[in-house]
Amino acid sequence: MAHTHDHEIVSIYPFTDVEVDQLFANAGECVLMWGTKDGWPVGVTHAFVWRDGKLWITFAAHRHRASAIRRDNRVSVNVSSASYRPDASPELPTGAITVKGTGEFFEDDETKKWFYAALARKVSPDSAEGEAAFYSLLDSPLRVILAVTPVKKIMYNSKTAGAHMAGVASEDQLGERLAVDKDRMNAERARRGLPPR
Repeated sequence: MAHTHDHEIVSIYPFTDVEVDQLFANAGECVLMWGTKDGWPVGVTHAFVWRDGKLWITFAAHRHRASAIRRDNRVSVNVSSASYRPDASPELPTGAITVKGTGEFFEDDETKKWFYAALARKVSPDSAEGEAAFYSLLDSPLRVILAVTPVKKIMYNSKTAGAHMAGVASEDQLGERLAVDKDRMNAERARRGLPPR
């Protein structure tokens, strides 16, 4: 494949389903984003768990984000490989995914039990004492759990992008060029007097 410098076309660098699972399972943090009543977009960093095709996050019920998401459950969550642990395998996928999704709240004991244990283990994987302490911290009466079900994933696979720019990526590694990098980009190029790509 020819060497390319077309850094404006990035929709062709998706992750496979396996890579999505790997990135979500190994990333330490995510940024949860929602809209306020007066239209401001806001985001907060959270530890999270990826399970059953959902991103699971927790915070106190009195936080503004709780009432905002109950009012409008459309949220976004950004997950980046930059939050991998320092000892993470270099074989893991790198890049970032932004999920557009819908949020659902849980406060039942069964969900709290598995989720607190999973999050405590993820945050303190090398310390039973740290795991127990974090579980105890999570187990508070005001805590709610938010499960975000993905509706759309906006992906950037930096390993594939690097290989493509170096001219060593195969065609089957590349994704479909989405409308944003065809129609919208060429409309903007035309508006600026530039030739289409």
